[in-house]
Amino acid sequence: MAEHHFYLKADWPGGRNSVGRIDAGNLKAEISIPPEMDGPGVGTNPDEMLLGAAATCYVITLAAMIERADLPLKEMSHDAEAVVDVTNGIFTYKKIIHKPTVVLKASATDKEHEKLKKLVEKAETSCMISRAIKGNVELELQPDLS
Repeated sequence: MAEHHFYLKADWPGGRNSVGRIDAGNLKAEISIPPEMDGPGVGTNPDEMLLGAAATCYVITLAAMIERADLPLKEMSHDAEAVVDVTNGIFTYKKIIHKPTVVLKASATDKEHEKLKKLVEKAETSCMISRAIKGNVELELQPDLS
């Protein structure tokens, strides 16, 4: 069994509406509360970072699956959306919507298109971040395949 360790250092200078910094190796950013939550909106925030983690994990997992299946990929992109519910002043990360766009080359067979549909769904349940948030954050898939 192999374990991988990742580290993050956060500097936070003051109260709720301060602006801090994070350093996680390749990820270096200013952080603050977003303006939608009455914060200063400087840099990034936990909501964007969770969405970013889920979306990048999904698209990288899908790309690896497509490559292993030897599907004739022409192009791929991914949009994602997060829904945060605010009820009685309590913020709840409710849902992440994955919106992958995957285009196979014109030479792709019907069988390859069917395989792609299965992989698009499987990537969501195979991604490490999706598994980590399962049961706490709803995941929705809205693929555009051609």
